[in-house]
Amino acid sequence: MYWRRLHRRCKQVIEGLPLPDPFTVEELCTRLATDRGRRLELRPLPTPTVPEMPTGIWLATDSGDYVLYDAQTSPLHQEHIILHEIGHLVCDHRSGSGDQRLYRQIDLADAESLRQALARSRYSDLQEQEAEMIATLVLERAGRVPSPALLSGMLGGLESAMGLSGAPRERTPCSRG
Repeated sequence: MYWRRLHRRCKQVIEGLPLPDPFTVEELCTRLATDRGRRLELRPLPTPTVPEMPTGIWLATDSGDYVLYDAQTSPLHQEHIILHEIGHLVCDHRSGSGDQRLYRQIDLADAESLRQALARSRYSDLQEQEAEMIATLVLERAGRVPSPALLSGMLGGLESAMGLSGAPRERTPCSRG
């Protein structure tokens, strides 16, 4: 039940995104920046990355937003990391009690005005699950990864018995906070 509601919420969020066709992450960022009236820059994380460095970070400053990503991975993984951070941005997620010193090590012209810092961390957190689901759904919609196939046989029966398929669609906004 929880995963179905999460999927619906995230699907509604991406329906409101200005997804380009053909899809590129760069064009999506350009459109989001225009729609939001704020700069949105993609930057690779400093290399070499240190062990405690996350694979993706969203930083919000007074003058704009920055999405930092691990450039030492495959192009598809880079897209997923970037879209995950964009998921945080479009849901207006808030940072927790992360180590702010890590974020301040990244060279930004306006680092002193850092207002928000979210990094990929624990996937048990609702914000992380929403961001991860948004990234996956955008990649599916863009045709970068296949949509999950319908289950049949015993697995399909279990899915149905658990209430994971065939339910009417409900619309709820992306959760805040």
